[in-house]
Amino acid sequence: MALSAKQTRMLDILSRRAAWVTAAELAHDLGVTSRSIRSYAAALGELVESGPNGYRVRADAYAAYLAAGTAGSPSVGSPQERLAFLARRLLDEPDGIDVYETAESLFVSDSTIEADLTRVRGLLAGTELEVDRHGAIARLTGPEIARRKLISRLFRDEMRQGVVDVSRIQEAFASEGLAAFKSDLVEMLDARGFFVNEYGINDVLLHMAVALDRVAKDRVLPAAGAADAGEALRGLADDLGELVHKHFDVELDRTELRYLAILLRTRVIAPGAGAESVAEFVSEEDLAVVRGIVARASTEYLVDLRDEDFIVRLTLHVQNLVARAHENTYSRNPLTRSIKSSYPMTYELAVYIASRLQTAEGIAVNDDEIAYIAMHVGAYLEQQSRRRDAVRTAVVCPNYYDMHILLREKLESALGDELDIVSVITSTDADWSSIDADLVLTTIDPRGRRENTVIVQPFLTETDVEHIRQSVARIRRQRRRAGIKNELLEYFDESLFLRNFYARDAITMIRALGDRMIAADAIGSDYVQQAIEREQMSSTAFTDTLAVPHAMTMNAKRTAIAIVVNDTAMDWGDARVNVIAFIAFSEGGRAAFQTVFDQFVEVFSDREAVLGLIRRADTFTAFIDELVRIIDA
Repeated sequence: MALSAKQTRMLDILSRRAAWVTAAELAHDLGVTSRSIRSYAAALGELVESGPNGYRVRADAYAAYLAAGTAGSPSVGSPQERLAFLARRLLDEPDGIDVYETAESLFVSDSTIEADLTRVRGLLAGTELEVDRHGAIARLTGPEIARRKLISRLFRDEMRQGVVDVSRIQEAFASEGLAAFKSDLVEMLDARGFFVNEYGINDVLLHMAVALDRVAKDRVLPAAGAADAGEALRGLADDLGELVHKHFDVELDRTELRYLAILLRTRVIAPGAGAESVAEFVSEEDLAVVRGIVARASTEYLVDLRDEDFIVRLTLHVQNLVARAHENTYSRNPLTRSIKSSYPMTYELAVYIASRLQTAEGIAVNDDEIAYIAMHVGAYLEQQSRRRDAVRTAVVCPNYYDMHILLREKLESALGDELDIVSVITSTDADWSSIDADLVLTTIDPRGRRENTVIVQPFLTETDVEHIRQSVARIRRQRRRAGIKNELLEYFDESLFLRNFYARDAITMIRALGDRMIAADAIGSDYVQQAIEREQMSSTAFTDTLAVPHAMTMNAKRTAIAIVVNDTAMDWGDARVNVIAFIAFSEGGRAAFQTVFDQFVEVFSDREAVLGLIRRADTFTAFIDELVRIIDA
């Protein structure tokens, strides 16, 4: 089977993913349209399986394809592949490469290889590395640490999905034993009382594999000055040295070990609870900065984040983030996309915090790092919401010895904060109509009451617990949907509803919608500029179909939503969206913002429902009717 470079690349991406990959993700990775992805999938035939969730490889067919040798040696046919190939050659050859011999070996013209070298120079921008050209010889110059960072970057770019896999590192750098090393490393860090960030540890393992490879080639880091690394960092470096020697039979010098220990400290670990660890790792100046930012975020978004333990943990993370930002070595987060679409309000809070950090520390914070902040914020808010969001529950269990007590204890043990048990009725003659609770759990027939009632066994089973959880989720969803239905309809305005209204890009659309909202006396021109600044911070495309541009401060004259519904999707950040909702909230609308924002995104997260809305919403009235139908569904 003869495949084009794009088709080969698509197959490579799919082969590295166990889960389905959407057409939009593939189109973004390959720099093509979704229509092209469909044509590539057709060309790949039996190698690729398509479905409602996207594409994935057929494991058996792909294994046969590889076994037959049709994959061949790595291709360097496309410009992107030649770029990576040239960068690796320059990294591996300290004396440089012959440009014309390289062109001949790649079967490309001299002018093509010269253009590729120009692109290599673009790749090196901001890395402290340069291509030094003397006649036919091109040589890479610059510090060893910058070379290692480039090697890591090239490897991650080949992975494409942001998740660095241990087995792939072992394969690429011949670092057998890396998985066992990782297990011992995590055990060592746990014994030292550290919390381990599993999302970041493989990235550090990649840097270590690169270090081992470079040391084996006698390309070591220059000796560092005698800067005081601190007792904790020195101890960490010593333990790392012992583990490296045990698993790889290699002696790394102090400079190499200190570098790896710093990577661990800034990307992977946080100290466990306790006053001593806090005193050692957090400065009062940094705590003061984070306290101020958290206080403003709490006021702006009407949430209470002013918990000292949360602030200390966030400060620990911020210190490491600042260190990574100054070195321009950000941590990748495989959950960025799902956090952004599933928890938009939490992500929005994280954007606000990140924007203030940028100003306070003079750094840039990218989407992956924002998502890590969102994970801190979300974990804390989840603890709070569990207590607030408990479903009021009545338990009907006729008295037989202490059976009703045992049932209540089992319910509280199994379901924790999900239930707020307000009454336990032990009579067989319960007045079902007078029970004041959102959910009724009963061991006897409810005599006609069926809505939000679950029959359970006196001795609670796993099946009972699952049925209760499903009912709790349904009741919570009903609560949210009921609130959003009323609030959303209150904020829509027929004069701000636009059908098949297009703009060149996201910023142009924000300006165009902003002009209409200014004309409707909903906002001032400053709100439009703030919305643009928010968009430049991180894309407001929260789902594959919906963008929700807005400002981070709620200073609109009145709360309003301008809606655009387009038949053809437009580019918005990394996504293509059909629906744009420019949301403006006034000072008095702060309390509603959290609910409306999260739920608005939830309503538009069902792609099929949104496509139905696009087809049917040819007028404002039809849009409202269809929106209500989706909410009620």
